[in-house]
Amino acid sequence: MKGGTLEQTTLVEGVNLVSALAAIRLKIAKIRRLHGLRSMRRRVAYRYLRGTGIEIGALHNPLKVPSSARVRYVDRMKVDDLRRHYPELRREKLVHVDIVDDGELLATVPDASQDFIIANHFIEHCENPLLALDSMLRVLRPLGILYLAVPDKRFTFDAERPATTIEHLLADFASGGEGSRKAHYEEWVRHVSKIEDEAACVKEVEKLMAMEYSIHFHSWTQREMLEMLLMVQQRHPFDIETFVFNIEENIFIIRKSDGDGQGGR
Repeated sequence: MKGGTLEQTTLVEGVNLVSALAAIRLKIAKIRRLHGLRSMRRRVAYRYLRGTGIEIGALHNPLKVPSSARVRYVDRMKVDDLRRHYPELRREKLVHVDIVDDGELLATVPDASQDFIIANHFIEHCENPLLALDSMLRVLRPLGILYLAVPDKRFTFDAERPATTIEHLLADFASGGEGSRKAHYEEWVRHVSKIEDEAACVKEVEKLMAMEYSIHFHSWTQREMLEMLLMVQQRHPFDIETFVFNIEENIFIIRKSDGDGQGGR
């Protein structure tokens, strides 16, 4: 039989079928995982979000909120610019950007003006996370809600990276992130992009830095994230009303204190 025996052809077809079935199962598992992730996010949002607020860096995955909540979307670029910056999202539907601003600063958002702020998978993209939290708490009204979902590095592509320490955060706060910027890109290229060749690594780092590409500058487990929040709490009184581990992320519901320094309870 030209091209191989009948037995060989059957074997190849069998291997291809097994591979196809494995790919389908993997896709189904991914869909179920994403559904579970979004389901828990939505349940928490429906319990806590009311009034008017903002979501930072929603891109193609905005949080579903109850009808009692009205959201405006904040990002550092308009939608057309975001599509050019993130070609991997070219087929995704991106939310309309209502406010073009640096999410770490929120310079155009008035103090004490928001009933809630949503920051899902945003804080790890900040070069200066302490400043970002300061800014978010500044623009929240007394008793306002910060809905903060942060990936747990142990269950993501950040697994091989070291967890960000308090000392590192304080150094980034002092330098504005400039002191560790290149090291963060190098860590990303080696541990996430998995580039081992030194010359290729240097080239990729230079490319990403020139683009100001938004990588995960920091990574945490729930322990380091809680340590950071407790430190910030010393400067900005708030309650951590809810803490939920959600498949691969930690969701924190933070309620800003009222004017007398009292929490929401």
